[in-house]
Amino acid sequence: MTGFYYPRTQSGKSAILPPVPWHYSGELITLEYRTHPEAVAALLPEGFELADDDPGAVAAIWADWQSCSDDFNEILDPVRCQYKEMFIVIRCKYKGKHYSRCAFIWVDKDFAILRGQHQGYPKKLGSIHMSRPVTLGKAGPRLEAGGKFGVTLAAYDRRLAEGVFTITEEAEKPGFVNGLPMAHNRWYPAIETNGTDSLSEVVTMSGFDGEMGRCFMGDFDLTYFPSPVEELVDLPIVEKIAGYWHEVGVSWKAGTTLSRKTLPDFR
Repeated sequence: MTGFYYPRTQSGKSAILPPVPWHYSGELITLEYRTHPEAVAALLPEGFELADDDPGAVAAIWADWQSCSDDFNEILDPVRCQYKEMFIVIRCKYKGKHYSRCAFIWVDKDFAILRGQHQGYPKKLGSIHMSRPVTLGKAGPRLEAGGKFGVTLAAYDRRLAEGVFTITEEAEKPGFVNGLPMAHNRWYPAIETNGTDSLSEVVTMSGFDGEMGRCFMGDFDLTYFPSPVEELVDLPIVEKIAGYWHEVGVSWKAGTTLSRKTLPDFR
């Protein structure tokens, strides 16, 4: 059987995910703020600590992506390459080294969910929207001072977040919270469902061939809404840092296992 991910067949044609490397091009809106450090600490699993500097820093990020594999076939079949996501990034320390970490994330395509599970991103299904910049007409903001962008997130028929970002000036880079290699946990519960895991790893990863395009900063408003199954309201805004609109291009092939728990043998 062949194929990078489920379902594997003799041809590998039906696999949800194509083989790596994966290439990404996107437009992002990043809203950085500070929350209570103890709220960030509550999201860190065993072995992780708060970052030494600015331990309460959070980035709420909306992204409009196109992604593809090395044969680029997805670009000509856009439903397989276009997706949106919203994710929450915090910073942390593991074994003395600082990392960025995705605490929550929602996407709107199945291949993005499975790709994230492979990388340790805790992806869930959601409805994500963000205003697109325009160069003609009146039906959108311009990439210039005064340009105003809206962002929304919903899941399970409930709006979870909404915000407005307003450009004030050009910027060199889109903040600092999401500026480190990512450190994630990959967990997979054992089929015995006895509280143990078949897979329990801490992994890190970063991309290659990264490119940063246009970047603008500004002010923002951001509101989280309660849900019976989500926890964004537990990360309240204590102090705004800045918002950013920016372009990103990057490729990804592999990560590195930082630790792996020895698992029981049930045979």
